[in-house]
Amino acid sequence: MSLRPETTRPRHSWLSDVLLVTFGAALLYGIMLGTRELGVPDEARYSEIPREMVASGHYITPRLDGVLYFEKPPLFYWLQTASIHLMGLSQWSMRFWTAFFAVLGCVAVYATGRALYNRRTGLLSAMVLGTSLLYFGMGHIVTLDMTVSVLLSLSLFAFMLAEREPPGLRRRLGMWAAFLWAALATLTKGLIGIVFPMMAIGLWIIALWDWSILKRMYLPTGFALFLLVAAPWHILMQLRHPTFLHYYFVRQHFERYLTHVAHRYQPFWYFLPILLAGVLPWTAFIVQAARFNLSFAWRDRRRHAETLLLVIWVASIFAFFSASDSKLVPYILPVFPPLAILIGRYLDARWDQALGRGDRWAFRMVAPAGLALGAAAAFVVPATRPSLEPHTMALAMGLLGATLAITAVAASWAGLTRGLRAGAVALALGFSVFLLGVNASATYLDTRTVKTLILTLRPRLTPSAIVACYGWYYQDVPFYLRRRVEVVDYKGELGYGTTLEKTPWIMRGPAFWRQWDSNRPVYMVTSRPTYERLRQRGIDMRMVAGNAFNVVVGNKAS
Repeated sequence: MSLRPETTRPRHSWLSDVLLVTFGAALLYGIMLGTRELGVPDEARYSEIPREMVASGHYITPRLDGVLYFEKPPLFYWLQTASIHLMGLSQWSMRFWTAFFAVLGCVAVYATGRALYNRRTGLLSAMVLGTSLLYFGMGHIVTLDMTVSVLLSLSLFAFMLAEREPPGLRRRLGMWAAFLWAALATLTKGLIGIVFPMMAIGLWIIALWDWSILKRMYLPTGFALFLLVAAPWHILMQLRHPTFLHYYFVRQHFERYLTHVAHRYQPFWYFLPILLAGVLPWTAFIVQAARFNLSFAWRDRRRHAETLLLVIWVASIFAFFSASDSKLVPYILPVFPPLAILIGRYLDARWDQALGRGDRWAFRMVAPAGLALGAAAAFVVPATRPSLEPHTMALAMGLLGATLAITAVAASWAGLTRGLRAGAVALALGFSVFLLGVNASATYLDTRTVKTLILTLRPRLTPSAIVACYGWYYQDVPFYLRRRVEVVDYKGELGYGTTLEKTPWIMRGPAFWRQWDSNRPVYMVTSRPTYERLRQRGIDMRMVAGNAFNVVVGNKAS
């Protein structure tokens, strides 16, 4: 089986390319990283849990608002605690690791694309990945998805590069690295960390019908390394909390995948439009890239084994999540790094050639598609999306729409008149400006953050004061207040933890209203409709701060 590069190019300096990709990606992902308020609920949740770890000094058992929280493993929380210790508690430090892994993913795609094919494929693959809409968006949001996606990709890439090595230390270390990255992915988001690599590599072995690959993977020592890294935390948690493994594996893995328990059911085709929109602006080349990378005859598949594995990775993970009864947009992110290499390989093959029929069709469609999306951003979004600052949001959306339209027209003209190289460069540069505009404008689309209200409240708080979220858990409240809060008439994801130990600060209405009528200062964060209903009931409340969507009020002692 030949696992040599399918195309050769003169060698260039790896170091200069890595520095170029790192600097470009860091610039794209680092600008304005800390300016936007933490989004609710995900960003606030995955920032509050590590904040509580640091505040309490307990780093093994995750807690959210002081409640046991077993849904996810701890690696990302631990990274966040390191940010807090080294850089302080801020929006920037909380988003640092997400951006770091986004940049690392671009560098890994470059290195793998270059090693498997050639230098230009690596550079183009990094460009495609870094400027893809969904990848860029998730690179600025505090969730586990970017981290686990890059760790999974590193596991795949380490395996692919190790498989190319002759027997010896380099192959062994490469295979061990693949198991290590899989273990870290498992410590980030659970069983998919090992299931996805096993699934894709297993299907690849079956497709090649080459079982000797298993002998070259150092499976006994590899799995031993995997368990050495991934197992101790799970064992320790089970020893401390006897119901942990059942809830963590059965409820959060199998039931969530096989049933509607998470209330995230979507139709089977849900991820298809997500993928097509998420890979923008490179959606224009996705059909051509698929044809190009699958153009080999089945009998020649061993000569194209690496390309086949990339295709299997994308297809198997896409099918896995499509079959699930629990779907969220970021789930599909692990397919983006390998997909970027496949698109980059196609662009490299066509870089110096005249436009083919598919490319001409693509560039002809770019302009009208960009104009339509630009018009939607400029006119539809402001008309249908509420905002804390509607006039500023309308202006921002107008500028975004104009940027997208200009980019599409310029790329279409450049591609049709100057060739694929000019069109792709115009797409990358123009869409990068658009993405930076998206990041700057995102704050105007968030109506659930209560940061400004909480910052108004914080100077008024005394050590004995109580702060409560009424009717819903505003997850950014404890983060910005730097303290635990009461939650009234709502449990949600806090519900399971409240069954394991006493949590008197998670309460029903009657207990809260007894506090409200006491001589102790009590502040309540709630929605404006709820506030209006309570006011009509005659509840004595004093306005502290408010906006069109939420309010902070105090009792008579506040």
